[in-house]
Amino acid sequence: MSFSSGRDRSASRAALDSVPPVWLVLVGISSVQIGAGVAKNLFEALPPAAVVWLRLLTSAALLVVVARPVLRGRGRGDWAVVLGYGVSLALMNLFIYQAFARIPLGIAVTVEYLGPLSIAILGSRRRVDLLWAALAGLGVVALGLESGSMDPWGIGFAVLAATAWAGYILLSAATGQRFEGASGLAVASVVGVVLLAPVGVVQGGAALLDWRLLLFGLTVGVLSSVVPYSLELTALRRMPPRVFGVLMSLQPAAAALVGLVLLGEQLTVWQWIAVACVIAASAGATRTAARRVEGEREAEPASAPPRRDG
Repeated sequence: MSFSSGRDRSASRAALDSVPPVWLVLVGISSVQIGAGVAKNLFEALPPAAVVWLRLLTSAALLVVVARPVLRGRGRGDWAVVLGYGVSLALMNLFIYQAFARIPLGIAVTVEYLGPLSIAILGSRRRVDLLWAALAGLGVVALGLESGSMDPWGIGFAVLAATAWAGYILLSAATGQRFEGASGLAVASVVGVVLLAPVGVVQGGAALLDWRLLLFGLTVGVLSSVVPYSLELTALRRMPPRVFGVLMSLQPAAAALVGLVLLGEQLTVWQWIAVACVIAASAGATRTAARRVEGEREAEPASAPPRRDG
């Protein structure tokens, strides 16, 4: 049995390695946003907090099995960093799902993307980044022209998600220096599950015992975390991190398209302009930052850009 399982894993890995890495990333992006679309369809039966908790539970279980984090010998500094990482992960997912429940998927993800974009721009001193900041600002202005037709609470939650994502990125780097591989993310995911358990279980109530809703919730976890995590890890072995970062900038567009196809959410011209501005700014800032890192480290391999997980 173990020989067969090992052979199956080798065959699966070989199959993934035969797919161009760009397509792996694009499928991963689509999976994340389709997962968000499925989650939004669940909100009529399960509150956003319950769906988030099920998603984190799925990804935490997978990561713990795969990463097998070693907890012995950890100091207070290690625990402080990974606990903060887990809190930012939990809040980021909780806030963006609250935004999904109130405003179109594409708009929520576009606003949320201002978090990592701000980190990329503020961390650079190059003049070209003023262009990316101006593009992002233009996107905010375009959204502002349509803000009267959207739930202000939804926009507010998306802004909070952007802030939490920025904190997640900073703590991701610190966690990566203290924990090997995905072990830090595994521990942080468990922290997120524990942190959101009270609100997720209380708000979900008896509905969490419905096997059909539970199955849909687990599906969200697989689509939003398990599938993209596996595909992105495979792609990053054969793709420069700067290219990966630019492709990830397509998330707002993917969210808008999934919102249109799965949920019937039609964006206005100004909202599409906002999405395009944020994508362009994110892609430009990512390339600029990657080139700067490569120039500074030269012979050293560049780090993979922080991914959004959970």
